[in-house]
Amino acid sequence: MLNLSKTNPRRTFDEVALKELASSIRAQGILSPLLVRPLTENGFEIVFGERRYRAAQLAEQDAVPVRIKQMTDAEALEAQLVENLIRAEIHPMEEAQGFRALLSLEEPKYSIELIAAKVGKSPAFVASRLKLTDLVPGAVEVFYAGEIGVGHALLLAKLPADQQEQALSACFKEVYNGGAKPAHVLLPVRNLQFWIDSNILLVLKDAPFNKRGAQLVPAAGSCADCPKRTGHNKLLFGDDLGRQGDRCTDPTCYQAKVQAHVALSIAAKPELVQISTAYGSQKEGSPVLPRNKYTAIRDHQPKSKDEAKRPEFKVCKFTTEAIITEGSDVGSIHKVCANASCPVHHPKQQTSRNDEKEKAEHEKKRKEQAIANATGLRVLAAVSAAVPVRLLKRDLLFIIEKLVSLMEEPRLEMLARQHGIRQKRDDGGIGKTLAAYIRRADEGTLSRLLVETSILLAASRSNPATILRDAASMYKVDTDAITLKVKQEFAAKEKTKKSPPSTTKVGKKAA
Repeated sequence: MLNLSKTNPRRTFDEVALKELASSIRAQGILSPLLVRPLTENGFEIVFGERRYRAAQLAEQDAVPVRIKQMTDAEALEAQLVENLIRAEIHPMEEAQGFRALLSLEEPKYSIELIAAKVGKSPAFVASRLKLTDLVPGAVEVFYAGEIGVGHALLLAKLPADQQEQALSACFKEVYNGGAKPAHVLLPVRNLQFWIDSNILLVLKDAPFNKRGAQLVPAAGSCADCPKRTGHNKLLFGDDLGRQGDRCTDPTCYQAKVQAHVALSIAAKPELVQISTAYGSQKEGSPVLPRNKYTAIRDHQPKSKDEAKRPEFKVCKFTTEAIITEGSDVGSIHKVCANASCPVHHPKQQTSRNDEKEKAEHEKKRKEQAIANATGLRVLAAVSAAVPVRLLKRDLLFIIEKLVSLMEEPRLEMLARQHGIRQKRDDGGIGKTLAAYIRRADEGTLSRLLVETSILLAASRSNPATILRDAASMYKVDTDAITLKVKQEFAAKEKTKKSPPSTTKVGKKAA
């Protein structure tokens, strides 16, 4: 009597393939015998060949050829895994459960490296398959149903259980085709990776707290010993460590440590000024100063004489330390001036007898600057449109990320505006939003970004008009035509502002 094995990792059998095999068995019989081992009672157990056995039953065969071999539980499980890997492809989830069963054996003791040697795979492959056993039930269900691929499943399995459901929904987008219900379309693996990078993974080198401290949040312990840190498992995250560095996969724990760090910092130094880097006003009674109530002092030295004259590069007698408690970079310490009477960082407007004349002069300069800015952006867009695609995407991405890291926030905002990026409140800063846009851009966009960042960086260190003129000449852009068009647009807007609104008189009807 033959019995099915309870340890066989294969749990799903394709019905169509089984029927095809049954037809072959009717015509030719079973060419390769099943491997079985004797049981203490009830006959024999099928070690491998269950698929042939099922097909033989469909073909109504009375007997099947077998090869009998004495085997331990560990030897049988190992043979089942190897056999299934060699033959018709086993589902990755079943493969993972088989590897997990081998690891759980007490005798003999298996390791990831030993399993890899036995099945002819790399340790990284075995480790990634084992990680699939950490998938939440909802993810396992859609994985078996074929709604997500193994690439999606591996990315989900690397996340904590409470993050997997949210990430699973990011695998799909809803498409309406005129029906009552939208269709769920599976997005590429790179889209899921981008969503995880943007919403879950946090770069530990940017953390404001001590990563090795175990007492900041006692329940969480030290980041150095945390299994949720990507560097803790280099077999799974080895490819990511080189690009991004060590990262945290648990945003809830990370934020708890940030908040604990902020609380301890304020308790240790009550004189610390609390500031916000987010846009918008603060709630009434909040101790946190909004962006327009302080001037942040730059840490680095000015790069030009003109830059040295700017308030953020000057230190006054009111300069003090502040901690960011809202917005981006929460927990980091900066020097600020928050004294509204400071003549260096908050100079009072000089009064003049001829206010109207000064106002008109100021308005004239503002318009000229607005026209110059608009013209510059138009020229930059025209130059960008003329840029051909040459370098590979990885080369472009590497160069652009390095250049962008050198840019100041005003230049970053110009570059973002050039590509239609508008910063939302509490989104983590324009730098983070722009970096995310760059990572998902195609080669053509990256080529244009490379030229644009080069122009903006060069313009910050020398005469912007000269840099734009040289770029326009290089890419054969007609700057005169662009300048004329911008001036005409501004003139039209000014004319519209000065025109009185049209009114319609309605007479009263006679009684």
